Amino acid sequence: MTPAVLGLDVGGSKTHAVLSDGDTVLADALAGSANPSSVGMAEAGRQLDTIVAQLGQVPVAAVCAGAAGVDTPEGAERFRRLLVDRIPAARISVVHDSALILAAAGTATGISVISGTGSVAWGRNADGRVARAGGWGYLLGDEGSGYWVTRTAVQHALTRIDVGAPPDQLSQQLTADCGLERVEQLLDHFYASPERRYWASRARIVFDLAARDDPASTAIVAAAADALVSLITRVGHSLGSPGPVVLAGGLVVHQPALQQAVRDRLRQQGMNDVRVLDREPVEGAVNLAHALLLHSTGRMQTAGAITIVEKS
Repeated sequence: MTPAVLGLDVGGSKTHAVLSDGDTVLADALAGSANPSSVGMAEAGRQLDTIVAQLGQVPVAAVCAGAAGVDTPEGAERFRRLLVDRIPAARISVVHDSALILAAAGTATGISVISGTGSVAWGRNADGRVARAGGWGYLLGDEGSGYWVTRTAVQHALTRIDVGAPPDQLSQQLTADCGLERVEQLLDHFYASPERRYWASRARIVFDLAARDDPASTAIVAAAADALVSLITRVGHSLGSPGPVVLAGGLVVHQPALQQAVRDRLRQQGMNDVRVLDREPVEGAVNLAHALLLHSTGRMQTAGAITIVEKS
């Protein structure tokens, strides 16, 4: 029998786990965020306990966890220890969640960009070098993300107040969607409601209005595309790689207008192979867990997007 491996996609709001023996999904589990950067170590441990309880008694030989916010070796080690405490017999790898995208897409090299609640780009070239751009979080960056799009819309609405301009369509619709009566209430509401997913979910208003040629919304969508392309090209220049580029994350996957704007801008820079991830990122974690297992057994194999060569 092929030993079972576990893939974990650990986001800021949920954790998705898949247990697989290579041919069959043995268990598919969901829990709240187990990301220490989002919820703290204690809560992350509780959510991992929920995941483990859903997996049953199948022995796990290898685990790969892709976690948002794992930006340093120290952060990765803290999360790895949480897994070791719960699955002590397994080989365990912790990577940034952006590394799951290429593995899920089945390509060994290229550039992935995530645009969901936050944003980040990551890539690997044929020499095995990796590079990353963005992923600094909502206080320092996340340009081109859902949160960023809505925050930019709020800034637009408040700027109109500052210059004495009447509320435009974007300002009015955003205010109404937040359950407010007056545009100026957006300022207090923004600070009183800091939940990033709350604001990221309202990016749909900007895209709906852009589809109806609202000028302010159209400008924000264009700026979001510019920001994502900047992340992609920074990684591409670092690695000397033209792609392929894999788009992932709830915003860019579900907003065709943003996809097309990114494609158009990349084409102008000679980056023509642009794909949209059509499967769950956790599949990349499963592929990487299989690669980790093959590496540990000393075989030279290809597992998902990674070629493993064990040193003699």
